[in-house]
Amino acid sequence: MRVTKRNLKGREGEIALTPESLDDLWHLKYIVEPGDLVFALTKRRVEGATDKLRPEKVEKKPMRLGVRIENIEFHKFSNRLRLHGVIESGQDVSAYHTLNIEEGTNLSVTKTWKNDQLERIKEAEAAAKRPKVVILTIEEGEASIGLVRQFGVEDYSNVKTGSGKGESSHREGFFAQVIAQLEQAAGKSETVIVAGPGFTKDDFMKTMKTQKPELAARARTEDTITIGVSGYQEVLRRGAVDRIVEESRIAREAMLMEELMERIATDGAVAYGWDAVRQARDMGAVGTLLITDELLREGREKGENIDAFILSIEHSRGKVVVFSTEFEPGHRLHGLGGIAAILRFKMEY
Repeated sequence: MRVTKRNLKGREGEIALTPESLDDLWHLKYIVEPGDLVFALTKRRVEGATDKLRPEKVEKKPMRLGVRIENIEFHKFSNRLRLHGVIESGQDVSAYHTLNIEEGTNLSVTKTWKNDQLERIKEAEAAAKRPKVVILTIEEGEASIGLVRQFGVEDYSNVKTGSGKGESSHREGFFAQVIAQLEQAAGKSETVIVAGPGFTKDDFMKTMKTQKPELAARARTEDTITIGVSGYQEVLRRGAVDRIVEESRIAREAMLMEELMERIATDGAVAYGWDAVRQARDMGAVGTLLITDELLREGREKGENIDAFILSIEHSRGKVVVFSTEFEPGHRLHGLGGIAAILRFKMEY
């Protein structure tokens, strides 16, 4: 994310942003909310009178509009964020319009900014400077490639072969397919983690060093018990991504969720669900609040006083971590009601 303008008085005012990746568009989904005034260059049909009997196709012309946002849609697979609302500035004031925000679109947002939104912008700016990571999990005859996003690991491709285990021709063909997919996913700069059980990953690395030495030079191995989504999760828990990118949002979420579940299993200092977390807040027991991005967004849209609740945690020196529901730790937190807390001391309910 690139910040091109910041004009704030306290937490009121305008910030101009340019998303540079799919991750940035995902961040914008939670930065922009209903009620915000968003300006962006867009295209809109301009209708004019014509003397011709047969009507011409109405042309869309580029123009800069200010739209008061009502609905937000994140289209992950088309790399687009759609912001829909009423035009307040520009042509056709009071009409409805949709701003299609893509990578490279410059937009400005005017609103009363919340602390977590300003932190998210700061995080997105910092993340843009970190190296990107691709995870390959592999065992005999099966491989999965995932792209490490700020919202989680996005499954990129899966390669499977027949049961020709031990047959060199089958294995060579399988490795060749995986290398071709990995080369596409990793581009020219991404770091690669090759993970999996047994010796298959080591044999794959030897083949890659021979066939694609430049790609192999950017790769390192990691032991995991499983492959696929569970394998990605193991890689994150072991801190492999952290060691590459210094600080990874999703690795932090995975470790916090691991600690939360361990405390639940051992009847430790933990609270989950609104009632229990509110009680813990009232007792000053919350050390770290875990809340999903979806619960936060829904609470704001319903007009609930969720931001005052978060501020009360921060005022009592508690940390607040917003979990992405795009990834497995966020799914698990959602199953616990979307909110939980790691406590400073155990409470009796």
